[in-house]
Amino acid sequence: MKLTDLKGIGDKTAKLLNKLSVYTAEDLVTLYPRSYDIYEKPVLVSELSEHADAPAVGIDAVVAKTPSLKRVRNLQILTTTLRDTKGDTIKATWFNMPYLLGSLKTGYRYIFRGRPIFKGNDWVMEQPALYTLDGYAKMTGVMQPIYPLTKGLSNKIVSKAVAQALEITDLKTDFLPDDVRSKNELAETNFALRGIHFPKDLRDYELARRRLVFDEFFIFMLNVRRMKENNDRLKNLMPVGNDKSTDEFINKLPYELTNAQKRTWDEVKADMCGPRLMNRLIQGDVGSGKTIIAILALMNTVRAGYQGAMMVPTEVLAIQQYEDINALFEKSGVNIRTSILIGSMTAAQKKRERERIASGEAQIIIGTHALIQAKVEYASLALVITDEQHRFGVHQRENLAKKGKSPHTLVMSATPIPRTLAIIIYGDLDISVMNELPSSRLPIKNAVVDVNYRPNAYRFIEKQVRAGRQAYVICPMVQKSDDGDVIEDERGDTFSDTNMSSTLENVVDYADKLKKELPADISVEYLHGKMKPALKNEIMERFNSGKTNVLVSTTVIEVGVNVPNATVMLIENADRFGLAQLHQLRGRVGRGAFQSYCIFVGTQNAKQANMERLNILKDSNDGFKIAEEDLKLRGPGDFFGIRQSGDMRFELADIYKDADILKQASEAASDIMEDDPDLVREEHKNLKIWLDRWNDRGEVVL
Repeated sequence: MKLTDLKGIGDKTAKLLNKLSVYTAEDLVTLYPRSYDIYEKPVLVSELSEHADAPAVGIDAVVAKTPSLKRVRNLQILTTTLRDTKGDTIKATWFNMPYLLGSLKTGYRYIFRGRPIFKGNDWVMEQPALYTLDGYAKMTGVMQPIYPLTKGLSNKIVSKAVAQALEITDLKTDFLPDDVRSKNELAETNFALRGIHFPKDLRDYELARRRLVFDEFFIFMLNVRRMKENNDRLKNLMPVGNDKSTDEFINKLPYELTNAQKRTWDEVKADMCGPRLMNRLIQGDVGSGKTIIAILALMNTVRAGYQGAMMVPTEVLAIQQYEDINALFEKSGVNIRTSILIGSMTAAQKKRERERIASGEAQIIIGTHALIQAKVEYASLALVITDEQHRFGVHQRENLAKKGKSPHTLVMSATPIPRTLAIIIYGDLDISVMNELPSSRLPIKNAVVDVNYRPNAYRFIEKQVRAGRQAYVICPMVQKSDDGDVIEDERGDTFSDTNMSSTLENVVDYADKLKKELPADISVEYLHGKMKPALKNEIMERFNSGKTNVLVSTTVIEVGVNVPNATVMLIENADRFGLAQLHQLRGRVGRGAFQSYCIFVGTQNAKQANMERLNILKDSNDGFKIAEEDLKLRGPGDFFGIRQSGDMRFELADIYKDADILKQASEAASDIMEDDPDLVREEHKNLKIWLDRWNDRGEVVL
């Protein structure tokens, strides 16, 4: 059904929904809420400090003072004082809402609901909504869905559209076999779809989410099992032996390989000349030296007369890898012809590189997903490497492998997943773990602080810049909208000012603030993933070259960016991120010969427990240890908050928080594949139909 067939959805709204990859009523059903607003019982002003990090609270109060209305530039500011049932007061402020004057008569009683902020010595509630006592009572305990949005699209419009779609779309046939549902105590699929959007209570939500999370893991694991079976049957048709020149290259390196690197290199060499194709994952902590193993494998491949390709997730990283490899080859006197292929190149440049690749002139090819486009043909592709594996889908690396007759596959990830989970998730791959850092690396010094520490942090950044160093500042959000009432995150989702935007930092405003805080001769720029690739490349090049001293960025820089001169990482709203992602971000510093520092700044009024969680990072630089602690801490009760970016991305599932469901889904997938690998039995008919449809449409990004 078309979106415009829904009541209240015109062409304009439909186009806005298209930006969220929603094109039909069926798509709306799977546009899951990113969090929920739960209307709790009203609180007293004296209790506000206990609820300071809540998106909104209600206060039962009367208007204690005649409201005043004044104009400041383009704003009409309405202010008054409210008095709760115990006699304590709080200030209330509304912007550009003069029509409320008629409702805010002295002595009138309402439930005022908004986000309390402590300013100076007083509590202030900005833009609170007004409810009658009866009206608020009807809302109490209800979980209101908060959807991912885009500029111009309100949560109310999406919520109404989803409610319609759930009523109109036909009941879905449950694809899970009855025995799987029964064994794992899973809700029926239609109950789950309704419950995830409009749960009656927390239990309904938990049941709905558990079922949908199981589905995501289960389908993914079925595909992993299928790939594993295929891999086990593939013979090595292009054996690649170790070349003497590669050993000479290793001996010329300005450092000695760590024991973990030597062990991993031995495993890769054995795979590439063994009886079956290599399908190996190198799981290494940030800075453990995975890239040099990839380069050595590429060199042996070229010396054996074949081509090798390495696909990375961003153009910034592709350019950096390409330049670093060429510089290393030139310094060591290695004569291997390289090529780069990225989306921002001109049509003429792409055509030239495609010709070099097709003819075999290009022996090592570095690029983004441009490497798997239909027009790209390889002369003799024998090795496929995907860097930062969790950023690519299973089918994307499959598509790159299909560019060759039957190439070896090497995937690399710096995401520190506990080994128990890695064995499940990467079940189609052999795993090498590199858990040792080069001895030359100085441990990063860490600090966990609150917002009051910012002036000290800015002075420290200035001191480091004066010493010739550079700094990163990380913010979770991109920018405020033109009217200033919402901010956007890296995914394009928006948050209204009534929930998160007043506490979450955004790169655009933060960069302006830093320019005022730091001396004028210190260059500050900002970067985020919504910029055009060419602009991102220009900004990163200026930072790489040292022309930019401080880079304010979203998490777009977490993947592989290597600037050895950067020694400071300041992460704002650190309590809003997962520990594993914070460790990834921290890994952007400490890559050179200089002492490096990471400062984790908590959100204003952050929960004490969340701040204490950050001490794990303060006390350890071991990514695998941190991942294990993250797994322990992020329990199944931790449902709400910012969707974690940078971890493996499912729509709802989280490999840490939902580790128990992952294990159940993995066991269920294994049982079915062992019992009925082709899904030909009657009880698996609906599963096969659903799985084929899922694979046609796309997949979870890993």
